[in-house]
Amino acid sequence: MKADELLRTLSAVNKVARVITMADGSRLLILEHGGRILGLFTPESDENFFWTNPVLASIESAKRFYDSDEWHNSGGERMWLSPEIDLFFPDYPDLALYHQPRQLDPGNYELSTENGCPCLTNRLALTPARSGKRVELEISKSIAPAVDPLRYEPGFSSIDSVYYAGYTLQASLKITGGDTGCRIGLWNLLQLPHGGDLVIPTHSKAVPRVYFGDIPPDDLEISDHLLIYHMRAGGEQKIGIRVVPVTGRVGYLYRTGNRWALVVRSFTANPSGEYIDSPWDFPDEIGYAVQACNICSGLGEFSELEYHAPAIGGETGYTCCRDESLLWAYRGDKETILEIAEKLLSSDLRRQLISK
Repeated sequence: MKADELLRTLSAVNKVARVITMADGSRLLILEHGGRILGLFTPESDENFFWTNPVLASIESAKRFYDSDEWHNSGGERMWLSPEIDLFFPDYPDLALYHQPRQLDPGNYELSTENGCPCLTNRLALTPARSGKRVELEISKSIAPAVDPLRYEPGFSSIDSVYYAGYTLQASLKITGGDTGCRIGLWNLLQLPHGGDLVIPTHSKAVPRVYFGDIPPDDLEISDHLLIYHMRAGGEQKIGIRVVPVTGRVGYLYRTGNRWALVVRSFTANPSGEYIDSPWDFPDEIGYAVQACNICSGLGEFSELEYHAPAIGGETGYTCCRDESLLWAYRGDKETILEIAEKLLSSDLRRQLISK
């Protein structure tokens, strides 16, 4: 959906939203409800790089959606907390009930400006299922520019057929009260149009862990330094990748009409950090930094690019943390987009990529 269409709908249903224009012309649509970056747009186009919920296409359906008790998944980028089994399964180890804590999403975010940058802040309290002890928290997200990383690269700086947009996300998590003995971590999730290819460069051969769902064998391609996940299946599936082989970059390639798009997330992968999220049935199997969730069901049709930051609390000795990531997005002809993907992600990409 286009920025002006989203703004018109959100305004009509009394949801605070703002379009921010960066110095390089990149535009972001920020939604206070849920603390989401709902859209990313190049200076030249009103086409969104992110997936947004189709209910936002009309005022009537958006009003029904936001008036309902269901999870308000507007789309775009959001910030959750891990471990999932503690915070989304209130009766764990019983997995019958999955519930997004409403104090986390949509939460009670406030949109403000700090040091010239838009900032989203949510103060909340949660009770992890296994400890049963209340913890008080503050999540903050600040948005700053991220200029094109290829601007000085020979052969790339003068390409006129490709358009760029990007931003830097500076997030923080603080334990402000209650139990400091439980470990808790930032969990970033980005929803993108379904049917593309997730590209994960690795230092060594990755062994993906299937969290749930049946993944067709042809949808995963794994070599010594690259994992490609063709996110095209029906139903719901999820994989996780341990932190040790992760390089700190993950990309997503998808087609829009006769043009192609590439979205790259650049983040810190720290094997010495405490990555505490785990598969649902194996709570002691931790250490996963990157996850990918393929959704083509009643929840919608989107692909999620996810990463975790190291936890705070408990034996970590920390009660606060900061996490910074960058997002780079390009749109253009297929050949040039693949060249950019090879430059930013892996020179093996074109040899390994077989989806059309």
